Amino acid sequence: ASLQRADLPRLIAMAGFGAGVGPVALAWGLQHTSGTSASLILTLEALFTAVLAWRLYRETMDGRVWAAMALLLAGGMVLVLDQGRTGGAQLWGLLAVLLATAAWGVDNTLSRALAERDPGQVVMTKALLGATATSALAVAIGEPLPSALAAAALFAIGATGYGLSLRFYLLAQRAFGAARTGSVFAFAPFIGAALAVALGDRSAGGLMALGSVLMLAGVVLHLAESHGHEHEHEALEHEHAHRHGDGHHDHQHDPVPAAEHSHVHRHPPIRHQHPHVPDAHHGHRH
Repeated sequence: ASLQRADLPRLIAMAGFGAGVGPVALAWGLQHTSGTSASLILTLEALFTAVLAWRLYRETMDGRVWAAMALLLAGGMVLVLDQGRTGGAQLWGLLAVLLATAAWGVDNTLSRALAERDPGQVVMTKALLGATATSALAVAIGEPLPSALAAAALFAIGATGYGLSLRFYLLAQRAFGAARTGSVFAFAPFIGAALAVALGDRSAGGLMALGSVLMLAGVVLHLAESHGHEHEHEALEHEHAHRHGDGHHDHQHDPVPAAEHSHVHRHPPIRHQHPHVPDAHHGHRH
């Protein structure tokens, strides 16, 4: 489904948090803390996303998920303690990265309502808004233009780490919901930490190892959560990409499309039981 005018305030908020506050805080934080600890603290993005999705979109938070969030929080506290022991500058750098994770958690949760929109349009609009905001900030503080080589490297990072990543994130949110998608993406910081060590970062110690184990356990525990019960769907009319034969889209076509397609369609009231995730059709309360 295409973006609508009513989506603009949400897109502006997403760009402000996800393409403004998040990258700026991360860039400053990376200059003042180790790459390994910064990568690992980014795992807390899953914690912020899950709690906000629970509060705003009624996504499931059972005992297992709460335990997973507690492990993530404990791991983050261990990392903060570790950096606090190494000096104030390192701690402030880590807290800046923590601010970035909170900003991206808000961004992730706001994007939940746009998961059924055309992801290409969402990415392009958010990129335009975010680039405008950060460019204005750079001009305001007198930041010099980067060299051609640095600009090319930044463009490649932005196109893959932000643009392509956001496209995949939105597609995943359609199937998993915001919280579980956040946990899947929380594996990325562990890859970043491993690369930091491989590139020569030797700041990792016992506390950092403990924090990483706690966080990894939290991510795995969250992804292992399974959810199914009898639930009721109210009558609903909306537009999004869908297929037939999934138990929720049995409206008539002549002929029935074999591939995924998008149009306005209506769901009659229904009550049934099956395993499910908090997608566009399962926002019921528990």
